[in-house]
Parts: sequence; structure tokens; C-alpha cells
Amino acid sequence: MTPGDNGASTPEDDDPFGYLYADGQARGAQPPSGSGGYGYPNAVSRVRPVGERTYGGQQQAPQAQYGGQTIPQQQPGAGYGQSPSAAYQAPETFPGGAPTTRQAPSNPGRGRGPNTKGLLIGAIAVVAAVVIGISVAMMNGNGDDNKANGDASTTPSQSQSASPSPSSTSSVSASGELPKIDAKALRLDGGTSVASDVKGAKADGGVYVSGFNHVGAKVTWTVNGIQKAGDFRLYARYSIPGVDANATLSVNGKANNQPIGLKNFIGSPKGDYEKGWQSTWAPVTLTKGTNVIELACNDGNQCDALFDQLWLE
Repeated sequence: MTPGDNGASTPEDDDPFGYLYADGQARGAQPPSGSGGYGYPNAVSRVRPVGERTYGGQQQAPQAQYGGQTIPQQQPGAGYGQSPSAAYQAPETFPGGAPTTRQAPSNPGRGRGPNTKGLLIGAIAVVAAVVIGISVAMMNGNGDDNKANGDASTTPSQSQSASPSPSSTSSVSASGELPKIDAKALRLDGGTSVASDVKGAKADGGVYVSGFNHVGAKVTWTVNGIQKAGDFRLYARYSIPGVDANATLSVNGKANNQPIGLKNFIGSPKGDYEKGWQSTWAPVTLTKGTNVIELACNDGNQCDALFDQLWLE
């Protein structure tokens, strides 16, 4: 080889088929031999096992990329399941490699979903509390309304039965409750009497005062123990035969300016005493202590009525 001629040993001049041409034969190109070489003498040999290359006399194994890491490949001739070198590691051991086992949930006991039974019980408790609160509020409101209506109402109200007094005298109870009297406990004058043939009387035994339908008839009630003088209401339960009536009301011998009205508030049929039971009231002024209350049929009164109870409020 001369300085001006590099010969056929350079890779760019290495023609593997040079032995087929005259100029190649002149340069000494030879056909392939059993050794595996071909081309020019001293030419660069390019025949090598796939994946094998030498650098500085040391064979390097092919490498591959996996999960961002370089992984050595198995050397030719290595047995199945045997590592070609101690440097080989499974892909799972590299950062970012795929996991080989499935991790169990951190809290397996929570996999059954929300506790619907607990939620249902809580909702029922809330609804029950709301219903109870509304019921209590309505009861309190109704009580206040009834109290207000009782104080201000001008419409006669129905009475309730009470035990009869042993005489025409009644007293205020120790608790301050005002008294009530049945017909048979009243003092009867002027041809009045008790009877029970007309149904509907609330007095004990269904007894009522009859014979009040003529001038001079009178019933008297003596009330003891009024603790403080003032204005009260006298209630009377009566029956009329479908026709308005009235009577003179006196307190302690003094007649009221207006008679007590015994009107047909309920519109009962004419001539039917049994369907004519109803109530009325009139204002009275009482003194402290004992008071005498009278109902009388005087001139100018329309007195066709039956009485079964009187009471104060």
C-alpha cells in the first residue's frame, strides 16, 4: 500500500462482488470461501451473528429499552429460564415497570357501599320529630284560640252536666271555680215545679223546671263565696217550643235593665220542646260574698220555657 493508494482495505472500496469484474480480479478479489470471507484481501469483514458486535475485543450483548431503562438481552445459547449474566433483572424490578401482583384494597371492609339502614333510621327520626313539633304547636294554638273565643264570644254556648246541689244555695269552690246548679236544687215559687217527661235535659236525672209559662212564676239561686265584686255572666240552659221567649233577671233584688233572652238560636221546630234545648247568657254584677239571683215571669215577659241548669262565668 502506498500513500496514494489505500488499496481495497477501506470499507468504501470493499465490494463483495468485486471478484466478478476484471478490475476486481486485478485487485485480487476472490469468491466466498468456506471460512465465510469474500471480497478483497484484508477487506473489512461484515459477516457476524445478528445482534453481536465487538468493540475493543469484548463482545457486547444486545440491549433493549423497557420502561425508560436499558435491559440486557439474553445471549445466544443461554438455556430457557437461565440468565446470561448476573446483571440481568426482570422488568418488574425496574422503576416504572409493570407490577406482577394485584394489591388488595386498603380497607376491604368498606366495599359494601354506604350504610343505607343507618340513613333510613336517621330520616325517620327527623320526620317523627317534625310531626311531633307541629302537633304540639297546633294544640297550643287551638287552646289559645278557644280561650280567646270563650272570653269574647257573644253567642250562647252549651253547658255540661254537673252534680246537683243539695239546696238552692251554692258556694264558690276552694280553687275559685264558680258554681253551677241543676233545676231540682233551685228554689221554686209561683207554681213552678220539676218534671222529666221532655227528653234532652242535662241536669241530673233529666230533671227540669216546668210551669214557668205564667206571670208570677219564679226560680231563685243563692250563691255564696264570691271572692271579689265585679261583672260576671249568668248562663241558663233552656228549651222553648220553637218560639222566642224571655224572663226578668234580678240580682240582689234589683232587676236588670234588659230581660234575659231565651231566643230560638238553633232554629228548632215550632211546638217541639225536645228539640228546643239550647243556652243563653246575660251580664250580672255581683258583690263580694253572697248574692241572690232570680229568674221571674213578670208582666210583659214571654215565659213559655223550661230550665234545667244555671251557672256563672
